[in-house]
Parts: sequence; structure tokens; C-alpha cells
Amino acid sequence: MAVRSRGAWRRRLLLLLLLAGSAASPAEEGGGRREAAGGGEHGEEAARPHHDSSYGTFASEFYDLRYLSEEGYPFPTAPPVDPFAKIRVDDCGKTKGCFRYGKPGCNAETCDYFLSYRRIGADVEFELSADTDGWVAVGFSSDKKMGGDDVMACVHDDNGRVRIQHFYNVGQWAKEIQRNPARDEEGVFENNRVTCRFKRPVYVPREETIVDLHLSWYYLFAWGPAIQGSITRHDIDSPPVSERVVSIYKYEDIFMPSAAYQTFSSPFCLLLIVALTFYLLMGTP
Repeated sequence: MAVRSRGAWRRRLLLLLLLAGSAASPAEEGGGRREAAGGGEHGEEAARPHHDSSYGTFASEFYDLRYLSEEGYPFPTAPPVDPFAKIRVDDCGKTKGCFRYGKPGCNAETCDYFLSYRRIGADVEFELSADTDGWVAVGFSSDKKMGGDDVMACVHDDNGRVRIQHFYNVGQWAKEIQRNPARDEEGVFENNRVTCRFKRPVYVPREETIVDLHLSWYYLFAWGPAIQGSITRHDIDSPPVSERVVSIYKYEDIFMPSAAYQTFSSPFCLLLIVALTFYLLMGTP
């Protein structure tokens, strides 16, 4: 009985060992698979960039380099871009022609009215500026009078934009013309001034409302207020006009004093000063 019981115990122990071995094998295989899978995941993770560390590096670079806007946001702020290059007056009479109306020695930012022109290939580039919040214009006329004139105007509208428009003077009234020869248009309203720049072709198909700029014309200078983007009557009753016809092939720098600076330059005032001086001298014993 003892021998038989010991044999039975051995068989049971062997059976338990076999069962334990068979139960351990799937676990080990599963563990191997998980380890292999884990190794794969670790391999993939090693191949993939670590988002956390990348973001940390990204953020630290921003802070280390102090890429902070004035408001304190951790993002770079682009520097302001000036959309309109300022008008250069030191080129007047050299590489472009200029007309200045206002105080002696004024420039494009201080004159009551300023205009420049220069040839660029088959175009003429115009720059206009005036002390107004409405519009500034130049007219091309066969005489010095308003009527039958080709007019280019820069108009400041209610949205803050400056638009270049084409008009034709019918008597004392400016009629807008849909066909606009202007291109490369840009304009700005700053410091209560309307300033613009545009080009138009030298030669155009023959038409009543558009003149050929290769011919010489009197230039009419005008500016004034605008209502809802529409031009109204010019600021002064008798706007300045070029003394003689203007050729785009000749560059001059011409100054025209405004009314406030014409007092002692008019012939009548000079004659009056001479007469008073003579009277005082003759009346002195």
C-alpha cells in the first residue's frame, strides 16, 4: 500500500508539473509576444519624435530667445510694414518733375499741394499729396480753364481707403469716367493728408476723355473735401495752374507760393511799396 501510494503520489506530482508547464508556456509565449510587441512599440517610439520633448524644446526656444510680443504672448510679432513709400523730394528737378504749392521750402508732407511725375518705360508715374481729408487731383488741359479736361483724382472714402478715379470736366462739373487708365495704384491717408501714387500709359487710343501724355498740357491742381467717397467743390476758388504747358520729357522743380505768401510778391504790392518809399523820401526835409 505504501509503495502503491508513493507511486500514485509521483504520478499526481508529475501530472501537476505537466499542467503547470503547459499553463506557463502560453503565459511565457504571451509574455514574449508582449515583450516583442513592447519592443516594437519602443522601437516605433524611438523612431517617432517625442511630442512632449519637441514641444518643450519649441517652447524653451521661444522663451530663451525672448520671442515675445509686447502683449506678452509667446508668439513672434511681425514688424509693421509701411504700405506706402514716402515721396522723395530730393529727386525733384533731377529724375522727376515736381510742383509745390504752399509755404516756401515745403515738401511732399508739408505743402498745401504737391505733384511729381516721371517716365518709367511706357508709363508715367504720378505722385500726389494735399493737405485735405477728401481728395487731391491733377487735370490735363489745353488751356488754363476748367472744362474739357482729363482728370486723375485720389479720393479718400469713408472706409479709410484711397482710391484712384478718372474724371472728365464738363464745364465746372467733374464727371466720373468708368474707363480708368491708372494702374499700380496705391494711396494712404495720414496726418490729415491724402497721398497717392499711380501710373498711366504715355500713349493711349484716341479718345476725348483721355489725353496722350507725350503731348504737352497745362496742369490743373486741385484738392478738396469728399462726402461718402464722392468729391465736392475744391477748397479754393481759383486753384493753381501751371504757368506754361508741361512736358513729361522735361524735369523741373517748380514752386508756387500760396495766397498767404503772395502778398509781397505781386506786382501791385511791389509798386505800392516803391510809391510809399518814394513818398516818404520826398516828404522828409
